[in-house]
Amino acid sequence: MRDNKSSLIFKVICLLACSLFSASRVNADENKIAKPTKSDRTTIVTFGDSTTATRGSLVVYSKILAKELPQLGFPVKVINSGIGGNKTNQAKARLKKDVLDHQPDVVVIQFGINDAAVDVWKTPPATKSRISRDQYEANLRDLIKTLREKNIQVILMTPNSMRWVEKMKKLYGKPPYDPEDPNGFNVFLKSYAETVRMIAREKHVPLVDVYTAFENYAKQKGHSAHDLLSDGVHPNTAGQRMVADLLIPQIKTVLLEKK
Repeated sequence: MRDNKSSLIFKVICLLACSLFSASRVNADENKIAKPTKSDRTTIVTFGDSTTATRGSLVVYSKILAKELPQLGFPVKVINSGIGGNKTNQAKARLKKDVLDHQPDVVVIQFGINDAAVDVWKTPPATKSRISRDQYEANLRDLIKTLREKNIQVILMTPNSMRWVEKMKKLYGKPPYDPEDPNGFNVFLKSYAETVRMIAREKHVPLVDVYTAFENYAKQKGHSAHDLLSDGVHPNTAGQRMVADLLIPQIKTVLLEKK
């Protein structure tokens, strides 16, 4: 009788041990699955000029994306490929090295300020933009075409609008710019921003209209475009924050569609 009872207890202990082992193994497997691997991460390249590039201690929008997208459940690796002074022809020349070689899933493109600029400070003064609007359009189309051929998702951003400060007035405060008009530094840039919108509509590319967002902010009572700019040209902390806030929903939508 005792032997039967001992045998029964032994069997119960074995069953409990097996159950506990199985449960712990399932939990371990679940934890293993929950942790994203490198292959689970989305690689995002931010591709632009000095408004994109890392500048000193400024927290640029790329850094905000890298920090906040994982907190929202989107593990990402963000590579900042912004270079100051760049135009779209230079972007095409460095596309392979600075973008394609990183094997990105998503590329954010923002150029235009340097393309649209008219160097009236030169001797003799320039009278035309560094890159014509037609060539700017063609360059953007080429970038999009190349990226899409490699199944890379593109998000376009318009350049941000600018404002006069004394330094910029000394350099650019001559016709065809209008230094007496608070918005006179955007005489050419606004049409380049419209080119980006047009391409985005035609090619069905997600668009972040930074130009319009900055202008709408400036129209609000008690606000100024200078609140978003460090030097009349480059977005400051508040400006970079605004760009990131506009961009994050677009990236989330793109990543959800790719799943």
